[in-house]
This record gives sequence, structure tokens and C-alpha cells, in this order.
Amino acid sequence: MIIKANLREAARSLISSRQRSILALLGIVIGIASVIALVSIGTLAQQESMRQFKEMGTDILSIQTANDRGEDKSKGFKLQKILKIPENLSSISIVAPYASSYGELRKDGKRINIPAMGVTESFFQMNRLAMTEGRFISDLDGITPHACLSSNLAARLKAQGIETNPGSELYYNNRKITVIGTIEPVAIGPMRPYEIQEGILLPITALLHMSPQSIISTFMARLSPGFTTALGTEEIKTCFSDLTESMKLRIISPEEMIAQMERQFQMFTLLLGAIGSISLIVGGVGVMNVMLVSVTERKREIGIRRALGARKKDIQWQFLIESVLLSLVGGFVGSFIGVATSWGIARFSGWQFEIVHGALILGVGVSVAIGIFFGYYPARQAAALNPIQALRTD
Repeated sequence: MIIKANLREAARSLISSRQRSILALLGIVIGIASVIALVSIGTLAQQESMRQFKEMGTDILSIQTANDRGEDKSKGFKLQKILKIPENLSSISIVAPYASSYGELRKDGKRINIPAMGVTESFFQMNRLAMTEGRFISDLDGITPHACLSSNLAARLKAQGIETNPGSELYYNNRKITVIGTIEPVAIGPMRPYEIQEGILLPITALLHMSPQSIISTFMARLSPGFTTALGTEEIKTCFSDLTESMKLRIISPEEMIAQMERQFQMFTLLLGAIGSISLIVGGVGVMNVMLVSVTERKREIGIRRALGARKKDIQWQFLIESVLLSLVGGFVGSFIGVATSWGIARFSGWQFEIVHGALILGVGVSVAIGIFFGYYPARQAAALNPIQALRTD
């Protein structure tokens, strides 16, 4: 009953000085909304990256070569050696080499600078792609300049009135290419090349023929069932042990990427939370200011309560509950705004949205903590007032 009476009294006091209460609420709302939005965005970004890894599978390796003296044709992987890896290594079931280039795509006087990628037929299966229309690159295409368009590029071309249906002809670096299909939109992550979403895909031999300066510096490999990443990595290193000292082999596994990304996202989330906490401190100071003003204005009321038998801790609890109630209201409103903000950013970014319950619990918990921390001093000041002096206050 005492708590219920204190709650009613706290609500009445906050409503009676609504202007000050609203100003204090703004600080809490902005602070809680910032923390929840920033922490939620960091968590959603991490979940999106994990989802991309699960979509592709965790049994994929990315093998890259980095050259100390710049890249030239002699420093890349040999296509035939890569294609024979599944035959020579029991730990590898399929490989997908690719080479990259950059050039100008034109049609009817309209020009677009785009990235291009030379791939093999296995690239489709390796990256779990799907076609909106037409077909994907086949190993039988050879050096025929057949091209698959990425979804974003197809949309850009259509916006300019350029035909993108299978059979359409375009020019890439003054070489005529024939469109054979369009790739469905796909999430781009650390293991997927960005050209899948932004450029064109050609047969790898055709790209190497059209762009002699391009090299095969990366290929993807899928592990055979029952083989571990460590075993696959060891066999690949042995297979390429004849590389010169100027060529460094780097093998990236999903486990390594996931562990690294988790560490980065944890630091990122902590940093975002720390930035949002600055707003919370400002809001907490606002709460303390409102409570101190409230104590000053209600000295006579405090004196009357003490004269009627109220104990110091009763007065302290009354003002402390008022502070916590003010912070809780701000916490709930801020939580709603924070969730709405993270939902909007997730929708704009194309991420899968879900409510981060940990962020909500953090928001409510922090709002209560702010109410207690910044309300304790004013509540103690109220309880420490001399009843006689308080009654003499006008």
C-alpha cells in the first residue's frame, strides 16, 4: 500500500510540473533510444554476416596469392592446375577459380564503367546462386563471350532503356558480348566477390583472352564430406609448395572469418554502446536537476510530512520512486524509438530484422539504474531536511 501511494504521489508530482518532466524525459529518451538503436544495429549486422556464411556453407576455403612485386601474368595461379585439384586432393570436392577485370560497358552510345569477372561453371554451385532468367556460364562456352548480368547492373541498364534479355548484345571494352542470363540478387559477404551483385560474369577463358593483364589470384574450394578445414588447408599448401618466394599463399576459412568478425563486432557494439551512453549521462543529469528543483519547491510539504510522523527513509523512498518512475517512462519511450530506428535501418539495408531482446533488457535496466543513481542524491537531500526549517519555508 505504501509503495502504491508513493507511486500515485510520484505520478501526481511529475504531472504537476510537466514542463520540467518532459525536458528531463527527452534526455532519457534520446539516451536510451541511442543505446538500443546502436546496439541493435551492431547485433543485426553481425547476424546478417553470420547468415551469409550459413547460406554458403562453412565448408568453403578461399585461396589467394599475394605478390610482393606487383601482379603480372606469371604470378597468378595456373587454370589447369586449379581444375585438377579435385582429382589430386581427396579433401577437395570442387573448385571455382575466378579472375577480375574492370572496363567499360556500352550500348547505343550509353556507357557504364563496371567490374567483370571470369568464372567457371562450378562458381554457380559454390556461391549458391540462382538465375532470374536465362542460364549461367557453362564450361562449354570456352572463349565465347557469353555474359551473365548481376541484378543491380541489369536494373541500371533497364533504367537507361538498354535491353538485358537473353540474346541481347552489348560491348565490353569494345568486344561484343552476348547476354545469356541475369543472376538473382544475393547477399554479399566476405567470401563472395562483389562483382556478383554489381558487374558481369564471363567464361574465365574468355575474360583472360579479352583482358590479358588479368590473372587468377583467387579460387574457392569446397571440402569433401568428412574432411576438416585444417586437413584441406594442409593438402592445398602441399599442392602449391612449388610457389616462388615472391608469391605468398593465403588460405581463408569460414571459421577464421567468423571468429575475426565476432571479435570485431563485439568491439563495434561496445563502442556504439559507449557512444550512446554519453546521451544517457546527459539525461541522468537532467533527471537529477528536476529532482533537486522538486525538493527545493516542496520543502514545506516535506516538513509537514515529517511533522505528521513520516520517517527520513519514507521521504527518501518517495523521491527515489519519483526519479525511477521518470526514468522508466523515458526508458520505455526510448526503447520503442530505438527498436523503430533499428527496424528502419535494417529494412533500408536489406537485412533480416528481429528484436534484440538483450538490447531491450539493457535499455530498461539502464533506465532504472539511472533513476536510482541520479535520484539518490536529491532523495537523500530531501530526507536530510530539518522539519522545523522546512515548515518555515514560504
